[in-house]
Amino acid sequence: MNALAATNRNFRHAAKLLGLDSKLEKSLLIPFREIKVECTIPKDDGTLASYVGFRVQHDNARGPMKGGIRYHPEVDPDEVNALAQLMTWKTAVANIPYGGAKGGIGCVPGELSSSELERLTRVFTQKIHDLIGIHTDVPAPDMGTNSQQTMAWILDEYSKFHGHSPAIVTGKPIDLGGSLGREAATGRGVLFAAEALLSEYGKPISGQRFVIQGFGNVGSWAARLISEEGGKVVAVSDVTGAIKNKDGLDIPKLLEHVVKNRGIKGFDGGDALDAKSLLVEDCDVLIPAALGGVINKENANDIRAKFIVEAANHPTDPEADEILSKKGVHIVPDIYANAGGVTVSYFEWVQNIQGFMWDENKVNNELKTYMTRAFKDLKSMCKSHNCDLRMGAFTLGVNRVARATLLRGWEA
Repeated sequence: MNALAATNRNFRHAAKLLGLDSKLEKSLLIPFREIKVECTIPKDDGTLASYVGFRVQHDNARGPMKGGIRYHPEVDPDEVNALAQLMTWKTAVANIPYGGAKGGIGCVPGELSSSELERLTRVFTQKIHDLIGIHTDVPAPDMGTNSQQTMAWILDEYSKFHGHSPAIVTGKPIDLGGSLGREAATGRGVLFAAEALLSEYGKPISGQRFVIQGFGNVGSWAARLISEEGGKVVAVSDVTGAIKNKDGLDIPKLLEHVVKNRGIKGFDGGDALDAKSLLVEDCDVLIPAALGGVINKENANDIRAKFIVEAANHPTDPEADEILSKKGVHIVPDIYANAGGVTVSYFEWVQNIQGFMWDENKVNNELKTYMTRAFKDLKSMCKSHNCDLRMGAFTLGVNRVARATLLRGWEA
């Protein structure tokens, strides 16, 4: 089941639990706007190359639409639609005043030079600049884009049309108005989500065994912060390979190795592992922090983790959800677990509008407050509707968006 079908299925289940009117349900499901643009650029060798860019603006009932821009060969309308919808529910679960959006360009960023990526980013921004805005739609980095450069290019190109506009993107460099704590925010949110889940069962982070699939920004920060809290990260993977150490990997040394070698491959502090088997390694908490759909009906029966914290977007297929639920595995869903990034993006946006920068302790403390409160709200919905954590999160998010839509004067 692809990401859009799975997301729609979860939405409809939540709508049924909430007893939403069928017309309202249909209205909430249909995106506000879908944008598809051609991006043609001159390559360094003088040839022309064309790429397709997308931006789906799903819902703005609760505020400006918000969501990342992804550079990846698998970017297509269905994926972007699904991720935009998930952002709508995610921002509502976190209770920040945003709607949902998502964008991307179908390309392989690793095959493009820095100058080619800059030209591509600027052309994409030129094509959508009149459809995004500080109070309309605020992009952010995602897979294949980054805070240090891609967002800076978008800010600069957008500002050529609209004047200096630091609040047009979040996740940008500190020197251009970015927020302290933003780089670590999604990983830190994953830590807070794991803490909230484990505390329900009287367990601390310390002493628990973690497996993390994906060692990019989110996975590496989650590993670092979990390790600092006394958790044992016993296995990790990235695109270069996978490693494990039953006594716990030395995360600071692994981070140094990754910086020097651009991947975990060759790290001598653990044993090499088949990346495909990482998800079924024995552990207490499994954190998928890479692509979607990695937990499916083919491997769900073999997963040995007691808890799953979804740091990636849509890592678990619905069929796997059912299998894992029967096994008694507790899953913290993506629309809550990885909401740390968009929450601190909201803080960044607020700082830009205020023209006042917060210190990092304030950012981190506010993030913990939001994540802790969201988990309590999520659990309350689980109790009210006698459902699991995923449906608790979906009913929470969908209910808040539905209420905002009705309050604004939607007529059934």
